[in-house]
Amino acid sequence: MTVLDPVSTNSDYTDNVYSGKQDHRAQVCAILEQEGSIPQHLIDTEVDWFYNVLGLDDMYFMLEAPTAVARHLTSLYGSQLSSAGQDNLISVTFQTRHESGAVFIHNSVPGVSKTEGPHFEQMIDAEYLDISVPQKAYRVESYRSRGKVSKSLDASLRTYFVNACDFVNPTPEGDAVNDIAQVSDRTFLAKATPHVLDLYGGVIAKVLCRSGPVIVSDELPNGGYRLVIGYRQRSTQGFYSAMSDLYHYYSMYSSRKYVEQFSNGVTIISLYLDLAKHAKKLTHSGAGSSTTSSNASPVLSAAIPHASIDECVAQIKKEASLLFCIPNTPFQTLFKTGELSVQEAVYANVGWIFAQHFLNRLGSEYATLAEILDPNDATDVEVLAKLKKRLRQETFTRELVLDILLRHRELIKDLYAHFAHVHYVSADSGSAVSKVADRLKADLHVSLSMTRLQDQEPLSSDELRLKITRVTTNDHDAMVMRALLDFNEHVLKTNFYQPTKVALSFRMDPGFLPAIEYPTKPYGLFLIIGNEFRGFHVRFQDVARGGIRIVRSRNAEAFSINQRTLFDENYSLASTQHRKNKDIPEGGSKGTILLNPDAQDKPFVAFEKYVDAMLDLLLTGETPGIKNRLVDRLGHNEILFFGPDEGTAGYMDWASQHARKRGAPFWKAFTTGKSQTLGGIPHDTYGMTTRSVHQYVLGIIRQLGLDESECTKLQTGGPDGDLGSNEIKISHDCTTAIVDGSGVLYDPQGIDRAELARLADARQMIQEFDTSKLSSDGFRVLVDDFQITLPDGTHVQDGLSFRNTFHVNPLAAADFFVPCGGRPESIDINNVGKLFDADGTARFKYVVEGANLFFTQDARLRLEKAGVHLFKDASANKGGVTSSSLEVLAALSLTDDEFGRLMCKQSDGSLPAFYQEYVAGVQNAIEANAAREFECLWNESKATGKSKSVL
Repeated sequence: MTVLDPVSTNSDYTDNVYSGKQDHRAQVCAILEQEGSIPQHLIDTEVDWFYNVLGLDDMYFMLEAPTAVARHLTSLYGSQLSSAGQDNLISVTFQTRHESGAVFIHNSVPGVSKTEGPHFEQMIDAEYLDISVPQKAYRVESYRSRGKVSKSLDASLRTYFVNACDFVNPTPEGDAVNDIAQVSDRTFLAKATPHVLDLYGGVIAKVLCRSGPVIVSDELPNGGYRLVIGYRQRSTQGFYSAMSDLYHYYSMYSSRKYVEQFSNGVTIISLYLDLAKHAKKLTHSGAGSSTTSSNASPVLSAAIPHASIDECVAQIKKEASLLFCIPNTPFQTLFKTGELSVQEAVYANVGWIFAQHFLNRLGSEYATLAEILDPNDATDVEVLAKLKKRLRQETFTRELVLDILLRHRELIKDLYAHFAHVHYVSADSGSAVSKVADRLKADLHVSLSMTRLQDQEPLSSDELRLKITRVTTNDHDAMVMRALLDFNEHVLKTNFYQPTKVALSFRMDPGFLPAIEYPTKPYGLFLIIGNEFRGFHVRFQDVARGGIRIVRSRNAEAFSINQRTLFDENYSLASTQHRKNKDIPEGGSKGTILLNPDAQDKPFVAFEKYVDAMLDLLLTGETPGIKNRLVDRLGHNEILFFGPDEGTAGYMDWASQHARKRGAPFWKAFTTGKSQTLGGIPHDTYGMTTRSVHQYVLGIIRQLGLDESECTKLQTGGPDGDLGSNEIKISHDCTTAIVDGSGVLYDPQGIDRAELARLADARQMIQEFDTSKLSSDGFRVLVDDFQITLPDGTHVQDGLSFRNTFHVNPLAAADFFVPCGGRPESIDINNVGKLFDADGTARFKYVVEGANLFFTQDARLRLEKAGVHLFKDASANKGGVTSSSLEVLAALSLTDDEFGRLMCKQSDGSLPAFYQEYVAGVQNAIEANAAREFECLWNESKATGKSKSVL
């Protein structure tokens, strides 16, 4: 039974008072007497100490049965006995899990993170908090015992009580979303005072209208601080445990902390903080004294020399948003032990990712070979590309780069100081600027492991190069550390120091890209890093457009491959887009978002963070405490234009509205392919991309006098996708095979078109196909299938491998091959030979490359040489960009009122006549442009004998 104390000294949560505590104690004594593990004459003393002196919160006794408490007490007694005379070895860890939650207990030294033994807070994050959503959420109450586990050891017991939420209104709508009495857990409402309800209500209101965490603090009557952090559920991972490491870094500890969930999708963490004893002694000794407590951590003492509690809380508030973006990194242990600050650890993680993608590993030998080989010979170019990929893969692995960084911690500190000085602390002269620099130095000095920015100027780039050469012991180490210096020197703008952010973004000067690898220098390059992803955005002229695509990985091996090729893929896609945009004034761009292995189910979360972090660098507004004016080494404003691509077609509305909410004047034109409600022209609804691709199919049929209904076709990219679904709807051929994310669908007699149309209308994968509609020779093999026998007797070991290679399988032969989806370079110099029969005959007569970069140039030329009519992606797949360009033209040409009246779906669901005419005009323009380019390529190739892929 819980008795709520209405006169709580904390004025926020009522105290837990257990009226049955004495009866509970008696039952524990009886159990201990019966078991005999503790001497009879000590039982009463030990139990009294445990119940009354140790200072455990009454919630522990309310939730734990007497048998469990007796077991805990016996274990603690045994631990004290076995470590007599060596109290620092006492280890207490208890955990009890039940259907609706759990209880965790461990010994804890105030202000020190655990580096060994069970990490209960990380378990709580992973098993309860990270997965909390309104439908199933967990709240946490955690308390530190007021007494110590032994007389000589400065450690108390930390208890965690995790319980499933029982919301008053599980599905709030309208005004109820902002009503804390409606969206709260019932237990929380019973314990919270009006003061905390008002506080949390204000935080919730800000969370619902802002991206990133909302952080507030207030001083408590006892001299400590309460830190309250609100954020959207599932918008970060591992944050609860990471915050403990953060305040421990500043030698602070929490007496109690709460995690509250709300049915409107908000999480609030409350931390009650104070300085640990060794930090207080250091602070009280005075700024001029070097005296430290014998109990102080030498690392932590160095990290916050003479910092007051006010300074520590101020720094924690600033750095909480950095941890929110990247709560855990491979450098976490160095942060826990105080060897690196949170900024240094996150900076090292960013440098690690940068080095993985941009470390120049090819060497002079590659450059010499590139000069010898013919750049106009597709085979030579392909060989160089494969050699480049092999060198990158085998020379510097992710693990090797990480190992090098971990071994050079002092260089990381120097490089971070260089980064901070260039990108945070202004080095300009002038009294006003000097004052800013002094203020920023004061802000930074607490957050660095040492006071280097105060005591001395950071090393210059030349000095750092010399130090890297002097400190490193081999070329590999030096190359990795120099990569971080290259990163520093080429960052033009970053949100690293913004008070609130959801991911880290960096506008890079592309000058660091070696010309031998990237012959055409991009106009702009962005690197974005979030907890769930990493991503890039590349464009080849100032005003450029292209889609943003999500890159998924089915397993760890696939992620490793995707990670190695991500930037090269992004660069190639943007370059292809630039060539495709020949019909519009804008240049080409492309964005990629690679989901981390444990975030494959969070594409929208990653997209939200990617967009918001990019807006941090595009917008120059300033809101104190939320968004600050950035250090801008670029020197002018930029506008980016995003469009839909693989995995992001349904996200364009949100991005446009989010840009509007953040005050972007270009919000109407920020994204294309939006819904009709926002005046967009959805590519999938109107088949914009397919209208261009299919014109090339029709052109071949027209030139060669074919009957489309009698032509067989292989299609990669299924009925669930934009291009794939519309190709099914718009075509009239005999489709014999479709490959999509779920598997392979095949029928040599022709796949039932009515059933395909049903899937295309519903945007469903072929795993939903009714297999009763297949002929006796047809089959469906899904990626999760194993040990399958096909109708012709062929044995399939596993469905995933079969799906991944079916496009080169002899069964895949057809008149037309129209890739509408698939990974870049699916057909290259290594496997193009598999598209030919034993007699050298190509399995496809006609190829229209709807999917970007599906073939390498060498593979295209090899097929054309064998007589295949092939039209490449840069020609065929450009309907979407034409539609996007004309959509933006309307957005920029019309006033907000005109745009809403002429281009947006009306309240009654009708589409304005102007909109319908405009869309029809766009469709006609796409088809006309594609038909004209087809005729040009066909006639020019016929007249000159040149390959269409080269033309």
